[in-house]
Amino acid sequence: MKIQERTGAGNSRSAAPVQPAVGERLPAPPRERKPALAALAVLLILVGALGATVLVLRAGERVEVVKAKAEISAGQSVNDDNITSVMVADDEAINYVKWSQVPELKKLKAVNTIPAGAVVVGEMFSGKGGLPAGKSAVGVSLKEGQYPARGLKSGDTVDVYQVGDSASSGRDDKGTGGSAGSGASDSPIVSAARVSAVADKSDSTVSTGALGITLLVDTADAAAVTRAASAGAVSLVQVSPDGN
Repeated sequence: MKIQERTGAGNSRSAAPVQPAVGERLPAPPRERKPALAALAVLLILVGALGATVLVLRAGERVEVVKAKAEISAGQSVNDDNITSVMVADDEAINYVKWSQVPELKKLKAVNTIPAGAVVVGEMFSGKGGLPAGKSAVGVSLKEGQYPARGLKSGDTVDVYQVGDSASSGRDDKGTGGSAGSGASDSPIVSAARVSAVADKSDSTVSTGALGITLLVDTADAAAVTRAASAGAVSLVQVSPDGN
């Protein structure tokens, strides 16, 4: 009887489930692989890298364009004295004027005044070459001594004076007297007129040696400047643009 009881007890112990030893990891279920998602992730990474590379390359593309190195007045053309070249990042959204297009640009006129240092774009110029509202272009022919010895260039600012006997007689006719006339001689016909164009010295009149200069003045002052210029009684004094 004791032998059977021991045997039965042994059987009961062997039938019990075996517990895993402490520290042993249970087997994980196999992962479900999704090759399509993996391929999509790789594709997105490649596209992002390609886009970044294109942006870097485009940022490195530079073109030579036109820049104003001196102020270009409205109605004025560009020349070798008022423009230079500069390298900028290429941008199809901006209508830059390429340096190679300068010969064609010289045939056009500035629509509005272009400040020095501005990069030139196509919209700044037109073939019509109109003048700003309220302005007139007046041509004067001056001899040496009637303009600064160092010469003038397009974009310079000048005061226009009437000189000679005609200026004195005009003041005397008003009965202002000598002292008043002397005071009037200190006042220019036009203040802060803009030099629009200066003829090449090689084009000066051979007989007189006069130099042709075109001034941009207020329309109300154009008649006075024209009368003084026709009498050869105009003198130009260069001043700073702000009048100081």
